[in-house]
Amino acid sequence: MDVHETITGALRRAVGTRGRRVLLVVTAGVGVLAAAALLAGLPPAERTAATFAETVHAFVSVPLPFVGALLANDLRRAPGRRVLPTLAAATLIAVAVGLAGDAICGAALAASGSTAPDPWAHAGGLAVAGVLVQVLAQLVGTGLGLLVARPGWACVATIVLPLGAYALFTPLGAVRDRLTPYGALRAVLGAEPNGPAWARWVTAALLWGVVLNVVGAVALWRRAGRVDR
Repeated sequence: MDVHETITGALRRAVGTRGRRVLLVVTAGVGVLAAAALLAGLPPAERTAATFAETVHAFVSVPLPFVGALLANDLRRAPGRRVLPTLAAATLIAVAVGLAGDAICGAALAASGSTAPDPWAHAGGLAVAGVLVQVLAQLVGTGLGLLVARPGWACVATIVLPLGAYALFTPLGAVRDRLTPYGALRAVLGAEPNGPAWARWVTAALLWGVVLNVVGAVALWRRAGRVDR
């Protein structure tokens, strides 16, 4: 891997193997299956933009961080590696996946025959929230990919650690929603996204998106320094 790799190069790595291409397809497919399950199981009166958005984006956010974890873990094998192009590429992938999730939600709702009073309420805010949810999920993946030596364990950690934190902080209510990715997801993809809900996403993003990746980048830099000696 080129130590002076660009964002384009990192994007190529995301689809550089058959397994990684399959992973991206599976990520989108999970969203389609989630929407189909809602269409099959929800009564027409409960089919709303909020219902589809929360469920579809929650399911998509499970496999997506694997992409970031694998991309970031690649950097551990290249001395003098640059972290920012990989983080930028992972973020762009997350934005694309978030928009795909929004499209799945919109198509499913349009075809749902909803009888809810206002099924498209807050659709714009939910679409933005869906993208931000996937960006945060992806950054959890890159952070753990930088920190965990084995890519398989890094992928597992993207599920276990966020959900474990959610369970641990459940008795604390609003604090849980500020300190965990899943709590932030539920806050911003609720029926009425508002100021406090967005503040919860920002807090979770700073902790799990920014801090986790800074710690991972510093650990990588120190490891590279030890290797160079």
